Amino acid sequence: MKVVIVYDRVNKWGGAERVLLALHEIYPNAPLYTSLYSPVKAGWSKVFTKVIPSFLNKIPLLSTRHELVPYLMPLAFEAFNFDEYDLVITVTSEAAKGIITKPSTIHVCYCQTPTRYLWSHFDEYFDNVWFKIIAKPFVSYLKMWDKIASQRPDTMVAISTEVQNRIKKYYGRKAEVIHSPVDVRKFNKAFEDAKALKKNQNPYYLIVSRLVPYKKVDIAVKAFNELGKKLIVVGVGNEFKKLKNTAKSNITFTGFVTDKELANLYCGAKCVIHPQEEDFGIVPIEAQASGVPVIAFGKGGATDTVIDGTTGVFFDEQTKESLISAVERFEKMNFNKEVLIKNAERFSKERFKKKFSDLVTKLVEIQKSKQF
Repeated sequence: MKVVIVYDRVNKWGGAERVLLALHEIYPNAPLYTSLYSPVKAGWSKVFTKVIPSFLNKIPLLSTRHELVPYLMPLAFEAFNFDEYDLVITVTSEAAKGIITKPSTIHVCYCQTPTRYLWSHFDEYFDNVWFKIIAKPFVSYLKMWDKIASQRPDTMVAISTEVQNRIKKYYGRKAEVIHSPVDVRKFNKAFEDAKALKKNQNPYYLIVSRLVPYKKVDIAVKAFNELGKKLIVVGVGNEFKKLKNTAKSNITFTGFVTDKELANLYCGAKCVIHPQEEDFGIVPIEAQASGVPVIAFGKGGATDTVIDGTTGVFFDEQTKESLISAVERFEKMNFNKEVLIKNAERFSKERFKKKFSDLVTKLVEIQKSKQF
């Protein structure tokens, strides 16, 4: 069976890229097609036999500035020809699902989310009234195309229950949930290697996040300014200076850290704070794999990964007051580290690979039965 993997753009590192590497382990000979490709920004992609970008990649400087041409993405993906392949797997939060395949080709779409700036988070992206007016014709075209494109895959797979619900709401389609893979073993090992770490450190709360507005790290800074408890913030982003300038001396910003440093920070933490609403979110899982509970905003992917009262605590509103209340509740609770680690194992890479392989096997059998 000839397999190809298609992804929106290969120019960064994040949760979707971990999915691609897991898929590569299942289908090591599958090439990777994409709209834009930056080898410098995506060193992880070297494991693929081939990375094949669209015609857009020939435009100078565009490989890292995809936000300039969203209206060209439909053309980029529709221009590819996948007639030689038996199975096409699209990994997408935007336009890759819009590829065109022949009837005999199985198209599985692993959906990170329906396009955020068109649907679930439209008002956040278009909060400026004049920008919204200017962009209206482009948005109308993209919404229409996105609806059509969402009907092209034979099967839709969602990364979380939250995304499953969005697929139903915006695309009118059913989707199976297969959670994104997380390298829980790496954090399990760090936990075993650093059992004595907490005995030698003052307890601290931890945030691991890109420092951008929608991550809502400002809520945590305000809350811990008032609480006076030690908070360590790991991450970089355009809000780094702003957040650091508003933080009191009990809050430390590390910037970028290595994987080893991050594992040690998880293991030394009293709790991880997760104030944002994510489509899925791997940080709560990494924390639990390290034996650390989570205080999370009770919406989005966290509702799949954190068990309220057992592996963490939810807060209901993205406000300083709601988070402070959750911290105060957390301080009165006890958590079983073995339960935390066991819960994280539900999202292991091994489990992802098995579920995805089983799904493809089932689809291939269905396709064969149609031919007879």
